[in-house]
Amino acid sequence: MVQNPPNLRPDIAPAARLGDTRRPGQPSIGMVSLGCPKALVDSERILTRLRAEGYAISADYAGADAVIVNTCGFLDSAKAESLDAIGEALNENGRVIVTGCLGAEPEFITGAHPKVLAVTGPHQYEQVLDVVHGAVPPAPDPFIDLLPASGVTLTPRHYSYLKIAEGCNHKCRFCIIPDMRGRLASRPAHAVLREAEKLVEAGVRELLVISQDTSAYGVDRRHDLSPWKGGEVRSHITDLARELGGLGAWVRLHYIYPYPHVRELIPLMAEGRVLPYLDIPFQHAHPDTLRRMARPAAAERTLDRIAEWRSICPGITLRSTFIVGYPGETEEEFSTLLEWMDEAQLDRVGCFKYENVAGARSNDLPDHVPDTVKQERWERFMEKAQAISAAKLAAKVGTVQQVIVDEIDEDGIATCRTMADAPEIDGNLFLDEDTEGLAPGDILEVEVDEASEYDLWGLRLRS
Repeated sequence: MVQNPPNLRPDIAPAARLGDTRRPGQPSIGMVSLGCPKALVDSERILTRLRAEGYAISADYAGADAVIVNTCGFLDSAKAESLDAIGEALNENGRVIVTGCLGAEPEFITGAHPKVLAVTGPHQYEQVLDVVHGAVPPAPDPFIDLLPASGVTLTPRHYSYLKIAEGCNHKCRFCIIPDMRGRLASRPAHAVLREAEKLVEAGVRELLVISQDTSAYGVDRRHDLSPWKGGEVRSHITDLARELGGLGAWVRLHYIYPYPHVRELIPLMAEGRVLPYLDIPFQHAHPDTLRRMARPAAAERTLDRIAEWRSICPGITLRSTFIVGYPGETEEEFSTLLEWMDEAQLDRVGCFKYENVAGARSNDLPDHVPDTVKQERWERFMEKAQAISAAKLAAKVGTVQQVIVDEIDEDGIATCRTMADAPEIDGNLFLDEDTEGLAPGDILEVEVDEASEYDLWGLRLRS
């Protein structure tokens, strides 16, 4: 049985961290942020605007005059979690505003919870603010309510998500994100870079670049030029990554589809300009399964690309997610996926069992896989992934790794991450001793002396 695999589902974001100091008479808003890191960025933007208008941010229901629930609608299980969160907020507070992906189906929400104050869809910031203003009028004090330059963040101060685009042009049969968030809409390159520069100036040590399809960044803008630092920069992921890599922070790329031009990113990783880390949603390996998913069906070519990437940057970390039990998946197709995993030897792998999602075209496909078979295949897949991960981490014992510190607990144990680990999703590296003087955001060198299936332990090196 697989124990504690890393959670790489695309509908789960790091836990939000809230907290603020409230002055007497100041209106206060709570936030429950569900869904992927992209939704977390939306929550940060909403809270930043509210904070600038004089609202306090409450860390609990009791201290809030109203609560915003930012929902997820990626899977039926995520929808159920969102409804539960709305119900909890109604029970604990009573004044609830709903936004996010599930907000694209307002009748679904109001049918279950008719007492919510309002429902808005994804990235509808102005509508959310209008509802908040009506429910809890602002009362700003211009001498007190000054917003930090970095805005309100729901992640630790030393790392931040950087959303570069909204929407997606893919038509995967199992996904309804394009229906909820629309087609690809990339931000201008100079706007992304200016935000990143301000984050780094405010102390952020790691930028996590996200969108629905990061490697397609700028396609909708025809890769137009933006003025930047006395020159021009193209709205293309390669150019953007190169500029971000010059800001002095770790740069980690998420949700990269394996288009041919991704090869241009690999030299930037080999040079150390961006982290040698690619998060690529392969989803499956059998060509027939991929065709039923309406995804590119060239697993052999993908293996060739992986080999090419590793030849350019031998230390690259490859992370992906997969679906098992997709409608029509045969034992032969699943076995092909396991064989592909043996060849690909991906570093970080997550898997989830197929679920029907209201509105997804895959619901109408024939030959749905029984739940018992899905569970059995998930366990076999994760056992394979766990064995690969254990072998790869065992090979790091004795090596020196650069790590970033995320947390120091009350016993002095430091939770860190290597360049191969995204926060709260991949593994960790732990320091059990010699952690005096360390603080979150510190970057240091560590010699690895122990490994498990997903985590490392090490000894701090001092210069």
